[in-house]
Amino acid sequence: MDILPGSARCGLRGSQWSFVDFVTVKRWKFGLGSTLSSLVAAMGLVIVPMSASAEWYRFSDTAMTTPIELEFWAEDKELANRVGKEVLAVFHQVDEQMSRYRDQSEVSRLNRNAPDGPVEVSDGLFEVIEKAREVSLLSQGAFDITFGSVGYLYDFRAGKKPTDEELRSGLPRVNFRDVILDEDDQTVEYRQAGILVDLGGIAKGYAVDLGIERLVSFGIRHARLSAGGDMRLLGDKQGRPWYVGIRDPRSEGRNAVVLPLEDVAVSTSGDYERFFVDEAGERVHHILSPETGKSVQGVQSVTIIGEDALTTDGLSTAVFVLGPKKGLEMIERLKGIDVVVIDDQRMMHVSEGLVPPQSD
Repeated sequence: MDILPGSARCGLRGSQWSFVDFVTVKRWKFGLGSTLSSLVAAMGLVIVPMSASAEWYRFSDTAMTTPIELEFWAEDKELANRVGKEVLAVFHQVDEQMSRYRDQSEVSRLNRNAPDGPVEVSDGLFEVIEKAREVSLLSQGAFDITFGSVGYLYDFRAGKKPTDEELRSGLPRVNFRDVILDEDDQTVEYRQAGILVDLGGIAKGYAVDLGIERLVSFGIRHARLSAGGDMRLLGDKQGRPWYVGIRDPRSEGRNAVVLPLEDVAVSTSGDYERFFVDEAGERVHHILSPETGKSVQGVQSVTIIGEDALTTDGLSTAVFVLGPKKGLEMIERLKGIDVVVIDDQRMMHVSEGLVPPQSD
């Protein structure tokens, strides 16, 4: 996702848009839980007087195998440097705690020990697994953190995918219901050996939310914080909305849609993030179906807009797996959540909150 100004046009077919250069969606009622209600060709901007000593500060890093970008408005350079350092440190802390690829992470210890009985976990890890279960139940298993039980069979850098026999062997261990949570004792237990929980589809959203909490604790009121496809916007951009560009899944330098937003979380899942093309010419990517263990087909990208990144991160994967029809049906039942789906025919499907009102 990019931050940019923009305006354009689009062909509208109910809640399905034909794919053109890009479109601009206006959020008439800014703030958490509000709806996106109209398409516009140009945006009016309101300029607010600014303190002469204040300015935008920008920081970047790489953590959780993804680029981290932070910008915020502050009046003190020394404070800004301290804030930037502490917010970026959050992502390294979450990575050390929740990465399945670190042998000594809390998740790795859980994967080793939970088949033998209940394992007490930290507040943060329990919160993330609990939210993951919530999204799994909501999506009827389309989102499932136990996908790691077959996900480890893929090597996207080497262009390696598992055989059908390997998938058949691993799929019985892909079942979120086999991860047992005890809220009273804050423990996690696995019902069978061989389960590998992978939080790659939700942990970055959690880290973004923690980073925003850190910003708020320092009194920051205007900020953008992103980790790859997950973003939180704090306030507006000093009297203007933040312009968030959702990229064309088949063109890195081109945007499919532009959203003027504030005070929301935005998460995008795309089949272009980690992939290779196999010998049959098919795209093999990292968003796997818990049912088949194979890359989901029929969708190129999904963007969710909501209140917190922990929720939007999980939902973007769930809708990707469900596909446009079932995914939109699920989102329409959720208050304060909107979605943009780009399918493999390069058609754009949107939730009702993004469809402009019909003229009489």
